[in-house]
Amino acid sequence: MAEHSSDDYEPVEDDRLAERLAAIDESEAEARAESLRQGLADYELDEEDQALLARYLDDDLEMEDEAPLPVLAIVGRPNVGKSTLVNRILGRREAVVEDVPGVTRDRVSYRAEWMGREFTLVDTGGWEHDARGIHASVAQQAEIAVDAADAVLLVVDATVGATATDEAVVRMLRRKKKPVVLVANKVDSELLEAEASVLWGLGFGEPHPVSALHGRGAADMLDAVMEVLPAESAHGGPIERGGPRRVALLGRPNVGKSSLLNKLAGEQRVVVDDLAGTTRDPVDELVELGGRQWRFVDTAGIRRRVHMQHGADFYASLRTQTALDRAEVAVVLLAVDEVLSEQDVRILQLAIDSGRALVLAYNKWDLLDDERRHYLEREIERDLAHVQWAPRVNISARTGWHKDKLVPALDRALEGWETRIPTSKLNAFLGELVAAHPHPVRGGKQPRILFGTQASTRPPKFVLFTSGFLDPGYRRFITRRLRETFGFEGTPIEVSMRVRERRKR
Repeated sequence: MAEHSSDDYEPVEDDRLAERLAAIDESEAEARAESLRQGLADYELDEEDQALLARYLDDDLEMEDEAPLPVLAIVGRPNVGKSTLVNRILGRREAVVEDVPGVTRDRVSYRAEWMGREFTLVDTGGWEHDARGIHASVAQQAEIAVDAADAVLLVVDATVGATATDEAVVRMLRRKKKPVVLVANKVDSELLEAEASVLWGLGFGEPHPVSALHGRGAADMLDAVMEVLPAESAHGGPIERGGPRRVALLGRPNVGKSSLLNKLAGEQRVVVDDLAGTTRDPVDELVELGGRQWRFVDTAGIRRRVHMQHGADFYASLRTQTALDRAEVAVVLLAVDEVLSEQDVRILQLAIDSGRALVLAYNKWDLLDDERRHYLEREIERDLAHVQWAPRVNISARTGWHKDKLVPALDRALEGWETRIPTSKLNAFLGELVAAHPHPVRGGKQPRILFGTQASTRPPKFVLFTSGFLDPGYRRFITRRLRETFGFEGTPIEVSMRVRERRKR
């Protein structure tokens, strides 16, 4: 995810890009962009391309809010192959798979796609393996995910049949009245299909025989899911515009999120305890800062490992992601009196992946001595180089020191997040950049950028129509120069390509 790495394209000399862009007036930039746009007629474009290009004609067009993706929860007792099925649905290895029941990963939700339809997949792996209460804990954890889902994938091991734990989950699902697609997993051959048919008795209709490991039956199962999954989620909402700006407070347990919120609100509203992870549910708090109201969401602390969690802690991880979905900007708290941990970096990545604006708040700054400051700067350089674009605020949640510095940082991040570059300006920038720094020749061919457009804001996403594949290092170079030229402080940027071929004459 780093925007700068050793593989990046590095220009040899200064291109004086800002000067060259300043010399191009608006009418010339528009004429150039229109000429490039006409040139695309020589290339094979699909309907999606045409729709995207139609939007470019109106640069003042209000960006549409994205509807929330429908949510599919995948539930089942330990060791039925949920994680393998998650990887099969995603088409890549994301979830940790081991033969030990209850081994899971840090993330609980993934963006998935089937036949052109996108949806959010919530994995409920990671049961606490407590022999005394496993049926209850499995059902409880499944219930947490089902409450936030639009449809459910119930996974049962066809080679074992329905167990008491499966029955506990089935009883819970009947109460919820959500659409359920029943999956009979581990059906690796036709001989085992008879085992799957026994599961008709669970009362959820036809069991879909699937081998998550080999992919057998997965397509039919996903077709069945698409029939019951709505077009958009009933449990979220697009990020509305207007009203108090929404801020998610993120950070590992005990980093000071609740203390900061209390200090901002000016009163004791959130339970604060030295026991890490006291907060469970996000608490929305309207706070007046800089003469304006802000809506703060104090997200539950993310635990180190999901498989150490009880149901409530699993819920905390899920709610952290939900809070990010509802927020416009994330403030990630980092404790400067401790070494930056993997967990800090992972939480930052969660915020970046969510596409929200980002501010880094270095907490406990009043406890910093010179020696620790020296090491901290080195840690930041080493571990946080990929978020150099995020505004940085040094604060003390305990005393409220520098809390007023949060407002300008939040404003800058939100401004970057909502910035739109006119198409004429963007193509003038791309034209001058490529003229000064052409893409390296690969295999005797040199890919060209045919046209660029900003597909959306919140966060800014750019689409480049190209005649060939651009090296990842060159794309990162473009992203870096976009930031240097147009700002984009405090926001992730996405630059994607559409490689298109010339029409056959």
